[in-house]
Amino acid sequence: MNEATPERLAHWLRAQGFAGAEAPDIRPLTGGQSNPTFRVRTGRGDFVLRKKPDGVLLPSAHAIDREHRAMQALADSGVPVPRMRAWCGDEAVVGTPFYLMEFLDGRVLTDPSLPDSTPSERAAIYDEMNRVLARLHTVDIQALGLQSFGRPGNYVARQVARWVGQCERATLPVPAAMRRLMDWLPAHVPSQTPTCLVHGDYRIDNLVFHATEPRILGVLDWELSTLGDPLADLAYHCMAWRVTPALWRGIGGLDLAALGIPDEASYLHTYSQRTGVLPVHWNFYLAYNLFRMAAILHGIAQRALEGTASAPDAAQVGAKAGPLAELALEIAGGLAASVPPDNGQPNDPKETSRCNSVPASSMPPP
Repeated sequence: MNEATPERLAHWLRAQGFAGAEAPDIRPLTGGQSNPTFRVRTGRGDFVLRKKPDGVLLPSAHAIDREHRAMQALADSGVPVPRMRAWCGDEAVVGTPFYLMEFLDGRVLTDPSLPDSTPSERAAIYDEMNRVLARLHTVDIQALGLQSFGRPGNYVARQVARWVGQCERATLPVPAAMRRLMDWLPAHVPSQTPTCLVHGDYRIDNLVFHATEPRILGVLDWELSTLGDPLADLAYHCMAWRVTPALWRGIGGLDLAALGIPDEASYLHTYSQRTGVLPVHWNFYLAYNLFRMAAILHGIAQRALEGTASAPDAAQVGAKAGPLAELALEIAGGLAASVPPDNGQPNDPKETSRCNSVPASSMPPP
């Protein structure tokens, strides 16, 4: 925001009834690498403003309009989200489109090992994350009015093509491991599973927990949400079990039993019991998501190079793209050793889920 922005925003807030004559207190919230986010305090409430970044953006990136639509639709669905207060597409207010939502007064836990918690608290927090993701994957899409929120079928193939294409458009050189994955992934996409609402970035630091209870108050950062494959969403969340803390926000290599954190197989078992979704083609999904994360971080490094990144550590974060891609290649090499389904029977793509699906007839053409 430039020097004139606070005055223009204050005028907009007053016109919408979110502020009185007093000047609002506007402060940036840390943690976001993608869309600039601010806490806005007025005499009439405590809000969060989230906007598109300034500058030239990659196609379909920073889709805050999708964030707003998803969270607005999920109100009262059983998936905890903050209340949406307003949408503004007028770029004259803060320079780019933005939305205003309620501020959730709780905890954002950035370290998945939860160093300040007891083993029983860690177990409860992980079970809550599992429960909320399972709830998301079983909401009634049509009842929420989200049947046009994405295209039916071929979700993973389209996602692979999207992230490969984004890497190809970047001017910053792509690490060698990412180049290999850009060739390998399109040739190994599994059969499509039923369509569910997916978050796209479901991880512990995108959740706001109650101040004292192991209860999620809100799931944040819905920029990548769409209709898609529940296993892709689940595997993204489960990357933490494969990634070491030294590499990227992971719990890989830690003594999970001593910490009270379920191991990967137990976590998958609990999710399957709640949803009926079986972890077929699991290593592919993990490799795909590690590549996707690497592509996202490469995009952050690109913005750091161009001077449009919203976080001061963007260059350091972006440098992790290569190591994540190398881990993805290691997992892809063990594709035949995928985690078996809960019942121990051979993986059958026809029996992967009882997740709420969307009839093709209700969707727009691909």
